[in-house]
Amino acid sequence: MTNYARVNLTQQQLRVFNPSDEVIFCCAINSAKNGVGCLQNSGCTPVAMHYVRAAIGAGLPELAVLKGRRPTGELWSHTLAERYPERDWILGRILWLCGLEKNINRGGKVDTFRRFIYIHGSPDHEVHTKPSSHGCIRVTPKDMCALFPLLTYPSRVLIEP
Repeated sequence: MTNYARVNLTQQQLRVFNPSDEVIFCCAINSAKNGVGCLQNSGCTPVAMHYVRAAIGAGLPELAVLKGRRPTGELWSHTLAERYPERDWILGRILWLCGLEKNINRGGKVDTFRRFIYIHGSPDHEVHTKPSSHGCIRVTPKDMCALFPLLTYPSRVLIEP
């Protein structure tokens, strides 16, 4: 058995449970600016049961910048952020989610995996604000490095509105 996570979008919180249902990790998150929804191109955070289909970034520095799921060779800094204010920062690690519920978050125009929905590291100031992502679940780089080894393939992730 593996650990599993529950993401509460109302509370903007992620909790990881061990197989005995004990909370072993908890952190703040930042979800979609457009709210809850599963439709492709909605910019919303999908709900329901998912699993971790891919874990990307093991061994990278906490502030490593990723683009297209690959490290760019850059490390995030305020100076870099000022130079590229339009970037949607993905830092350190990615847990790429795949929906488990057909016609809700899997298949057709509601496919979480094809929407590239991740749990990923993001600058601290982006996590500790009102929901502002494009659908992903953002956590601080420090929390992402702690979370990453706890949710391995095929850990379940329940996203609740």
